[in-house]
Amino acid sequence: MNTIALPAPRVSLLRCYALEARNEFLRLLRAPSFALPTLLFPPMFYVLFAVLFGNRSGFQANVYLLATYGVFGVMSPGLFGFGVTVAHDRERGWLTLKRALPMPPGAYLAAKLAMAMLFATIIFVILAALSTTLGGVRLPASAWLSLLVVDLFGVLPFCAIGLFVGSISSGSAAPAIANLIYLPMSFLSGLWMPLAVLPAFIAKIAPTWPAWHLGRLALAAVGQAPGEPLLPHALALGAVAVVFTWLARRRLARG
Repeated sequence: MNTIALPAPRVSLLRCYALEARNEFLRLLRAPSFALPTLLFPPMFYVLFAVLFGNRSGFQANVYLLATYGVFGVMSPGLFGFGVTVAHDRERGWLTLKRALPMPPGAYLAAKLAMAMLFATIIFVILAALSTTLGGVRLPASAWLSLLVVDLFGVLPFCAIGLFVGSISSGSAAPAIANLIYLPMSFLSGLWMPLAVLPAFIAKIAPTWPAWHLGRLALAAVGQAPGEPLLPHALALGAVAVVFTWLARRRLARG
């Protein structure tokens, strides 16, 4: 008896990417240990330091900390959303299974990147709402747009660092390693308070950290770094993204 071969169903490539991104976002949104600190800590710190104590400082704390706590917020989806989940997926053999599935090879990382950028957008919206209602911040539309662009694309180098962390660490060690990067770098980059009030040696080593470069771009977007050249900061962040992505891909290729 002759059999008729049926054509394989045609699946939209865009739909594959969209479903993978949706599932990744829901996965992390349903993880309280990730979603709650990521979405609540930057607004909470902003209200505490910019709103409650802003009048006691000699600088525009409401505007300055809007920029820097935005950077603090967008670092988290990259470092933890990539670092911890990739480490767990490696440990459970999920990455090996993904390679065997008939799905676009880049969908896994693209979904994580979309997730990180979506969380960055949510953090930006929350901080913008708090800064305008409680902090009294008034910025032109161009400044808000510039800050949003900085936050969205600023997540990329931290996604690369997180990917590298996930490629070299176990699932249990990844959160600790990510925190050892996240918290000290945030403090040493002047995101929690201006470097001018910290010991001088911290200001001297600040350009070592990618968070400092992103912070300078964010401050320039809101008019807090007038006349500062922006290209060196953008190039430094691009170099971090390229180098750590390359290192992570080499490590993941070895299994």
